[in-house]
Amino acid sequence: MSEGRPLRILSIAHPAVSRAVGRRRYTPFAARRDLDVHLVVPATWHQFGRDTAADPPPDPGVTLHVMPIRLKKAGPMGWYLHFYPGLRELIRTLAPDVIHLWEEPWSVVALQASLLKGDAALVLEVDQNILKRLPPPFESIRRHVLRQTTHLLSRSPDATMVCRARGYAGPVTPIGYGVDPTVFRPDPAADRRTTTSSRATPLRLGYVGRLVVEKGLDDALDAMARATAPCTLSILGEGPHEPKLRDRIVALGLADRVDIRGWGTPDAVAAFMRSLDALILLTRTTHAVREQFGRVIVEAQSCGVPVIGSTCGAIPDVIGRGGWVIPESDPAALAALIERLAADPGALARTGEAGRENVLTRFTYEAVAEALAVAWQAAARDTRSRENLHKNGSVTKTKVSPSPVGNDRAI
Repeated sequence: MSEGRPLRILSIAHPAVSRAVGRRRYTPFAARRDLDVHLVVPATWHQFGRDTAADPPPDPGVTLHVMPIRLKKAGPMGWYLHFYPGLRELIRTLAPDVIHLWEEPWSVVALQASLLKGDAALVLEVDQNILKRLPPPFESIRRHVLRQTTHLLSRSPDATMVCRARGYAGPVTPIGYGVDPTVFRPDPAADRRTTTSSRATPLRLGYVGRLVVEKGLDDALDAMARATAPCTLSILGEGPHEPKLRDRIVALGLADRVDIRGWGTPDAVAAFMRSLDALILLTRTTHAVREQFGRVIVEAQSCGVPVIGSTCGAIPDVIGRGGWVIPESDPAALAALIERLAADPGALARTGEAGRENVLTRFTYEAVAEALAVAWQAAARDTRSRENLHKNGSVTKTKVSPSPVGNDRAI
């Protein structure tokens, strides 16, 4: 690694194909003179049945490299098969100090980067939080990439556990998702509930996200049918579970209290959230689903709207003091909470303020950029130290016993 110049980072991140979402967290690096950040994104990305073309440069904080990929939608693992034909030449040209992958460790692009990295430190950013054996060759890819990883950026303790169980033994830096508080902002002019209107105004609940059975919207409908306090539910999203949801709404006699509408722009989503008293995210754990973060939590909290979440995955940690956590698949618990909040609307305002503080402290783009910088710099220092040890001939080998948690046969 070269001394006397900014640390050179090559960040490979398919979520950064969009400037409005994944790329915003790199913007704070425009003010950093100690980091030279290069970002690689796919020219076209395929997800949820749609192709998205990459937003073109320029972008503050990074030098953007929009590159074609192969196998963008092939195979049972979906997007995890993609790789960049031009990555070898880019790494040779840039000679980065750190290669950062916002990709899971079993992805083909992670394998590609680990084989091409040369002397660069490898920083891996992970979301996957369910421990299970992957089919060949993905399990072998994961173990190889984790052995090559210098530093881990983890979205949740469960995601860290999965990597530890598969052989990673190095340092970890927690990282969240960022939210733009200028878009997702409270509306002081909104008609918010007050203590004097607690009985007259229905509690306004809302949901934003995919309409799939794992999101627990059926539990919300059952809770509304149980509760005696007046409440409404507005749903913003699309998905395969919508027809069954509509049937259940009618069957429970909730047609005049529940509405479903399609996706909107970020500004439209923010306006929708500001119209609510509370957002719900009632994800249920399955063999294939455990909430990895819940971006809508921090978007709602940034609007000053508290969140009602289930105990699934990372939801309780992300909510913090800015909401309420109830057991998964428990309509009775949600119905009881609806009764309490309808009787004490002041709790909504207090908890909404706590949620806003949670976001400003933990989940701004500046906070996310700082977590990235900390991990990159730590990885560079660790790699430089190992290089110096090798030069001085003082490296010793240590045998590490495998963790019993990592025994595939026990899973």
